[in-house]
Amino acid sequence: MDRLSPIKEILERSGDARYGGEKISQLQHALQCAALAEDAGCDAALITAALLHDIGHLVDQHAEGAAAAGVDRRHEDIGSGYLAKFFGPEVTLPVKLHVPAKRYLCAVDAAYLSGLSAASVTSLKVQGGPFSEEEAAHFIAQPHAADAVRLRRWDDLGKTPNKSTPGLDHFLGYAETIVQ
Repeated sequence: MDRLSPIKEILERSGDARYGGEKISQLQHALQCAALAEDAGCDAALITAALLHDIGHLVDQHAEGAAAAGVDRRHEDIGSGYLAKFFGPEVTLPVKLHVPAKRYLCAVDAAYLSGLSAASVTSLKVQGGPFSEEEAAHFIAQPHAADAVRLRRWDDLGKTPNKSTPGLDHFLGYAETIVQ
């Protein structure tokens, strides 16, 4: 786990920060998303992407309060860039594409849009709103876009206060098998 110790330290040090406007911490959210991916029978790469999809919030020194101020810090780009030191595109691209996946789902699924939490609706506005039909078609044709859509759905579901999940070391075990 030495290779992944920087990631573990970030999650342990900063993971207790509140997850946006939700009633859970960043780490609780990460663990819930990873558990959902594991429960879906996903491979180590997608479980790792689910665990680490929001790490950009934790490594960005200017993230706090940005969305509320109407500023998109592009945590998906910050996070995927950070994770590229450790993983290949099977992890970094779903992370990079999980915000555009929300915009995609809002464009193609009215029920998805109406089911977003208040915090997700606020961030959607900052992130550019739903895609146009043309933007949606372009998005879903990209490599790993389908994985990003799955990740996005777990992202929306992984917000349950006090939900029990396996611990961080359990999910970092998956990451260990694919670290570069």
